[in-house]
Amino acid sequence: MITYKKACSVELEIVLKMRRECCACVFGKDESAFDGEFMRISREYFANSDQTTVLAFDGERAEAASKAVGCATMCYITLMPTEEHPTGKRAHVMNVYTNPNYRRQGIGRKMMEMLIDEAKERGVTHISLDATPDGAKLYKSLGFKYSNENMEIIL
Repeated sequence: MITYKKACSVELEIVLKMRRECCACVFGKDESAFDGEFMRISREYFANSDQTTVLAFDGERAEAASKAVGCATMCYITLMPTEEHPTGKRAHVMNVYTNPNYRRQGIGRKMMEMLIDEAKERGVTHISLDATPDGAKLYKSLGFKYSNENMEIIL
């Protein structure tokens, strides 16, 4: 049975383990590529920033890191309000990941639904994300659309 939990400080090491696993999978690298400074900054972010991470576990013993099979994070930001976003509250989804042995069981969908519901409760008017080709199918089914509304510079 898959169980879901919004992570709190007690699960920080599980969140970091899942982030390392997610990044290794997405970027095709060994998990050790995401040690050092990358994980130090990630640890600081999860400990101190406005975010919600949902964890999925195989079984009811959610405290067991070895049972973690999925994760998804919503990062919250507040900007000046605009006509389209009168609350100024926005969010960005990151690290939606399900262990390959558990895919196609609705785990990613359930984690995303939990995050979207919380965002609505918090008055968020805009959620963005970056999608892999496989993930894009899930996000489209949840109502996400590709957008050309922004310009950006990468420094």
